[in-house]
Formats: sequence, structure tokens, C-alpha cells
Amino acid sequence: MAERRLGSDDALPGLGQGVPDSIPERRRPLASRMRPRNLAEVVGHAGLLGPEALLPRLIKADNFGSLLFYGPPGCGKTTLAEVIAAETQSYVVRVNAVLSGTPELREILADARRQPSRKTVLVVDEIHRFNKAQQDLLLPDVEAGVVRLIGCTTHNPGLYVVPALLSRSHLFRLDPLSPPEIATFLGTALADKERGLGALGVKAAEKVLQQVAEMASGDLRRALNCLETLVLSAPALGSVTDEAVASFARERRIRYDDGGDDHYDTASAFIKSVRGGDPDAALYWLFLMLEGGEEPRFIARRLVICASEDVGLADSRALGVATAAFQACEMVGMPECEYALAHATLFLALSPKSNSTTVAISEAKDAVRNMPRQEVPLHLKDAHNSVNKSLGNGGTYRYSHDYPEAISGQEYLSRPLSLYHPGDAGAEPQIAERLARWRELKACLKKKDGRP
Repeated sequence: MAERRLGSDDALPGLGQGVPDSIPERRRPLASRMRPRNLAEVVGHAGLLGPEALLPRLIKADNFGSLLFYGPPGCGKTTLAEVIAAETQSYVVRVNAVLSGTPELREILADARRQPSRKTVLVVDEIHRFNKAQQDLLLPDVEAGVVRLIGCTTHNPGLYVVPALLSRSHLFRLDPLSPPEIATFLGTALADKERGLGALGVKAAEKVLQQVAEMASGDLRRALNCLETLVLSAPALGSVTDEAVASFARERRIRYDDGGDDHYDTASAFIKSVRGGDPDAALYWLFLMLEGGEEPRFIARRLVICASEDVGLADSRALGVATAAFQACEMVGMPECEYALAHATLFLALSPKSNSTTVAISEAKDAVRNMPRQEVPLHLKDAHNSVNKSLGNGGTYRYSHDYPEAISGQEYLSRPLSLYHPGDAGAEPQIAERLARWRELKACLKKKDGRP
């Protein structure tokens, strides 16, 4: 457990967990050395930290409660937590939920209760890693104000933070930093002779800094690590070249959390692009997921669902194509199954769309759940044994294939319902015409038989 009192002039620890003071400054990564020391140095988040924003006023008045910062890696969640603790002259205890367990948590809270006047701020990095019992352990002391919690998480708090703790905290969402914001900070780090790389005398053009910023995908930590590697590998008093950046870019891995928000958000964007008939966007999100390490069978399952949910009867071939893509993923795996996934993605995106199946499902469920149950009509009941036949089961059933277009005129529900409504795209107009003709034929047969 790392803990200490922070003042506004203290050097803040490195990204993530606190860095032991025994590590020499020159050995710390650039991202650690350049960590902002006050709110004025924090990069980006103008909507959150601007002059009229709520958070700076709360910090200035030292009148904030528990806070939760939620956003992607490298956007400044932990930095902001540390800066707040420093600017409020609080006694800060920082833990990482990956490394800290329940006994340590109990000790921290007990110590805070023994010294209530000390204004303890508990900074929990990766708070989503705490299980429900550990999060519940925080509740009494957070609610009583014994500790002020600042939790940082890359995972959706609505899914990973218990509702009781969430309701007792102010939730702030931090967005990825923009390339211009990152590029500006990279320039600062390159020129800073005290904490940055200025003492090395290596130069980098604005275009190079912009390229590094764009590679970082909103992650300032990644951008600083990249810049440090490029500068240290450059000739003394030389410069970072376009060729060096291009070489580094070939080795990079895109930002994608295949077990967190990126997994759900990107899959959502993918299916909505297919549904919206945008093949270019659909392909982009598809390969963002694949390059990020997403399981191909997960994508294939989503396509199978989409085939019936969003294309449906407008083009019934879609389900066969999607199912075949899933089977291809099972048979050949990556990278070859990319072809089948792209094939199915394009087919579904370019297909006419109909949600008539989805609407029919909803109406059928509503009828089953909210209406009195219908009994099976006698003429439809099973008649495969002598007892059933003696009860009259199936006695008046009309075999559909004995009639034109397989329409016998019989009813198949005790009380007719209208659940399926054809759409107006793809094959469904023809289906609508067929249904209308069958209804007319059925009505004629019923009239001929003298039935109501």
C-alpha cells in the first residue's frame, strides 16, 4: 500500500500506481515525468475543466464528494485524480484494485476512521476490478464522508460499479484526447529540459508530432511512450524522421479493449452500420474489431442475428449467407475467415431491410403473455392414436395440399390474430400480394361452405 500526504508542489507519481520515490527521475518513463502537476497542466477535457465547468469550482472550494472518472486508457483519469488530491491539500491513499485486497482495504478505512480530521482521499485505480463485496465495503465510509473516493475505470460504471456506490458518487466521463491536443503536449515534452526530452537536443517537425498523435488513438500515455522511443533511437542532436515514425507505426497495435467498452461499442457501431446500409462503415468497424483481436465467431454470431432481425424476409438469403460465414469461421479460422466475414457483412449491408420478423416476434410474445391462452382447435389436434380419434381430434381437418395454393379455408387459431405485417422492401411486397390473395381465396372458400 502506497500512501502519503500531497501538497500542491509535490511531484506526482507515474501513470497508474504510485511510483516509489527511490526511483531516480531520469529512469522514469517520459509519461511519468511529464504527468501534469496541477489542473492548468492537464491536457484536453475543456468541457470538464473549463472556467464555467462544475469540477474546477468543486476542487477550488474543496467541496467535492466521491468522484468516478470513466474513460479509455491514457485520457487522464488517474492524472486528474492525483491533481485533485494535490490541489486540495488532502491526505491521499492510492491503491490499485488489481493488487489490493480486502484486508488492505479494511486497514485503510479503519485508519481513516481513527483520524477523521485528516481529510483522507482514497484514489482507486481500475476500480472495476474490485468485486461486489469489496465495493460494498467502501459504502459506509463513503456515505459518512470518512473518506472521499476517487475511482478510475476504463469499464462502463453502469456495468462494473455497484449501484449503491455509483449513486453516492459524481460520475465524469473523459473522452479520448484529440490528435491536436496530443501533438501540442508532445511538443511541450520534446522541448522541456527539466522533465522532458529537451536536454537531448533531438528535433521533430510538427508533421511528425501530428503523425505520432494520430497513431495514439486518443491515448496520451501511448503517444509519449512512442515519442520517447523515437527520440532515444534518433542520432544525437539529430531529428525524428518520417521513416522512423513509419517503421514504428508498422509495429503498433490499435487501441481496442476486446473485453470492455470497445467490444460493445464497436459491435454496436458495426451492426448499426449494416442495418443502415453503409457498407464502408460496416467494413471499417469489422476490421477494427478483427485487428483489435476480437473473436471472429462473436462477429459471425452478430451477423446471423442481424440477418433475421434487420434483413429478414426482404431477402431470406441473408440468413444462409450469415450462417455460412459462421461455419467458415469454425472451419478455417483467422486470417482466412476474414473473407467470409467481409462477404457476409457486405451482403447484409447491401440487402434490402425489413424488421417485420422483429415486429412479429414482439406482437406474438405480447399475445402469448397478455391475452388469454388459446386452446388448440379440435380439427388441429393430434390424431395419431385411437383414443385421440375417438375424441374427435383432427376429424374435420382439411389437408392443405388438396386445395389450390394449399389454402383450405380453415382457421388455425380459435380467435384469429394479425401478428405479421409485410414490409415494403425487397421480396416482401410480393409476400404481401400473396397473403392478400390467400385471404381472398380463404374468404371465398368459407363463403362457399356457408361458414361465417
